[in-house]
Amino acid sequence: MKLELYVGTTCPYCHLVRREIDKQGRTDVEICNIDESEEHLNRLVKDGGKEQIPCLFIDGQPLYESQDIVKWLRKNPQQ
Repeated sequence: MKLELYVGTTCPYCHLVRREIDKQGRTDVEICNIDESEEHLNRLVKDGGKEQIPCLFIDGQPLYESQDIVKWLRKNPQQ
């Protein structure tokens, strides 16, 4: 399963999701910061349809809203 989390540097909702990833000790989530890479921003908009963060792409399918992402991460621990 490919997991890519699109975040912004100062977004508090992104920090919430990243804390959950750190708490779980996950190493299977690629972090893509849209403030540091125009390529990441372009991919987020192109594939997700909007410039909303945080966004977790799960095998290419976007999941928005920090609480929904945290719930998904808890229900789907790293294998």
